[in-house]
Amino acid sequence: MNTTERTSIRLPMRPFGENISGVMRLFSFLPYLRRISTSGLGIALMFLSGCSKERDAQILVVGMELSYPPFEMTDENNQPTGISVEMARALADRQGKALRIENIPFAGLIPALKTGKIDLIISSMTRTEERAQSISFSNPYLHTGLCVLVSQNGDSHTIKDIDQLGAKVAVKQGTTGHIYANANLKNAEILLFDKESAASLEVAQGKVDAFIYDQISIYLNWKKHSDTTRALLNPFNSESWAIGVRKGNDELTTQVNQFLAEYQASGGFDQLGDKYLSEQKREFKELGFPFFF
Repeated sequence: MNTTERTSIRLPMRPFGENISGVMRLFSFLPYLRRISTSGLGIALMFLSGCSKERDAQILVVGMELSYPPFEMTDENNQPTGISVEMARALADRQGKALRIENIPFAGLIPALKTGKIDLIISSMTRTEERAQSISFSNPYLHTGLCVLVSQNGDSHTIKDIDQLGAKVAVKQGTTGHIYANANLKNAEILLFDKESAASLEVAQGKVDAFIYDQISIYLNWKKHSDTTRALLNPFNSESWAIGVRKGNDELTTQVNQFLAEYQASGGFDQLGDKYLSEQKREFKELGFPFFF
């Protein structure tokens, strides 16, 4: 240790005799200080980092886009609420953790999960083979399919009817509707939107011919614009929603699957359906469509 390092050490002021013994103890420790290597400091930092991670482990961080009612949204006080929020809260309670929700645009959820910003994605996300290459998924908890919102004055009745030259089809960026349109629509012009509400409004105002999205969203947007739109509610493909987990985190995936099984068995999903989707539940039964959960 050099002179500068020695003079930087300040001992508490004590009677002279006590200071002598304290100084002797200090100097007896100096040879050990000389032996501290970079790797030793690294170990110390790893220990401290581990303590920090242990504290962080008491918080379950869930990512979702809070603009998809009634699943992910905010209340009048701008607080997260909805079906997915209640699911996340129940999961955190089961794990004995606090819950923190990160409001992230849908297209940014997978990158946030992969980089460790969040622990899980609970955001009405469809499990696809493409997404499964980047992240892991839980068992499915909801079954739905893609449908179409069209203009009330149009004559489209199937997905094939909207794939015409000169037709304009709206999709929300990053969704399975977007993926489907890119892969299957060969003639229509595909228009990307960041918000579901903006895409449905374009149909309602007659600016685009159709909007491709999941069954429940098409139903809700048809109800919102029932005077100018029609809903083609018979799904032209089937989808399942699941919870996204970072690849390699098999323990958390197992815990999530156990939670979903217990939540289903205890009637948790039925209660959420009755609370948030009672009208849809009733009308879908009348239309002959199976309910989602």
